[in-house]
Amino acid sequence: MTDYFKEKYLLFRAKNKDPEAFSKVYDLYAEKIYRYIFFKVRTEEDAQDLTSEVFLKTWQYINESGKDVKNLNALFYKIARNLVVDYYRKLSQQEVLLEQEVLEKQQALISKKDLQDVESKIQMEKVEEKLKELKEEYRDAIILRYVEQLSIKEIAVILEKKSGAVRVILYRALNVLKELMEEKEDEKK
Repeated sequence: MTDYFKEKYLLFRAKNKDPEAFSKVYDLYAEKIYRYIFFKVRTEEDAQDLTSEVFLKTWQYINESGKDVKNLNALFYKIARNLVVDYYRKLSQQEVLLEQEVLEKQQALISKKDLQDVESKIQMEKVEEKLKELKEEYRDAIILRYVEQLSIKEIAVILEKKSGAVRVILYRALNVLKELMEEKEDEKK
């Protein structure tokens, strides 16, 4: 059974309140959603909590809204994105953790998952540093496309934009990121 049909079948079973089917959906998406959230929040604990909340809200949406879910992947990322926005709204009322601790934890996660050699790690750290300087829409588009490897269509659903607009956003975001990276290199010379 292809992934598309497997996902549709599991979604159908989950919509009929089959917890076993939803646990299989969880197995398919948990790591990706966690990684996406982790890039955007301050601690591992917050990322874990928000990831759990994404799955709870998805279960509720599937079983209580009565709406048809056309793209489960996009639904997960859209809910995750909205929860991260809510997280930062709440965080503004609470004490903020030290930025260095966050960077160390993110670097540890990235090195475990994606980077094998030291040179790549150093380059990724530079990119991460410059990503923080991008406006949120650009940062989201780059993370969704190049870290999470989502399609333009899926990103369009998550960002609530048309596919053409997402392409433009990605083009502009990459140009701004490139300029920021070149500025950093010029500063070193």
